[in-house]
Amino acid sequence: MMLIEETSVPDSDMPVDAFKAHLRLGTGFSDGAVQDAVLASFLRAAMTAIEARTGKILLSREFSWTLTAWRDPEGQALPIAPVTDIVELALIDGQGSETVIDAARYRLERDLQRPRVLPISGCLPTIPSSGEASVTFNAGFSTTFDLLPADLAQAVFLLAAYYYDNRADTTMRGDTMPYGVSVLIERYRAMRLTAGGRA
Repeated sequence: MMLIEETSVPDSDMPVDAFKAHLRLGTGFSDGAVQDAVLASFLRAAMTAIEARTGKILLSREFSWTLTAWRDPEGQALPIAPVTDIVELALIDGQGSETVIDAARYRLERDLQRPRVLPISGCLPTIPSSGEASVTFNAGFSTTFDLLPADLAQAVFLLAAYYYDNRADTTMRGDTMPYGVSVLIERYRAMRLTAGGRA
């Protein structure tokens, strides 16, 4: 299985000015924009870390996901959430020939934890031997940062500020997550169900 981010969040959509206010950086100076690129990179790193920890996409963008077998042909869970729509479902045979599946044959089951692709009837289309299925979809809480849930927006600012304050520390572990950030994102973390539950 492989998940690919087909579109990315442009730097212009990074809430740099709001982050400056959060950091209480001075404004109105002639060189006030000199750190903008650096601040945008810390915001992007914070969002990426939170998305990786929760399995939830913050700002909307397009993804493609390929897999060689359905876990459950009566409904396949997607690897991230929240998914807003499915752009395309295609089957690719062992020679690389692609067949796009009619959108009338499947639907999206929206869910904050485990959105799924469901067949309209019966099962999902059979994946060719030595082939794969490719699902292209849009995911994200919002198209703009200011419309994110308040706790997630605050978590991004706190984590980006942590990265900014410790930018000279080369001993930081890559998986470091401040306690305050962990508390804010806890309710968004993916639930793992066992004993026959969805995964």
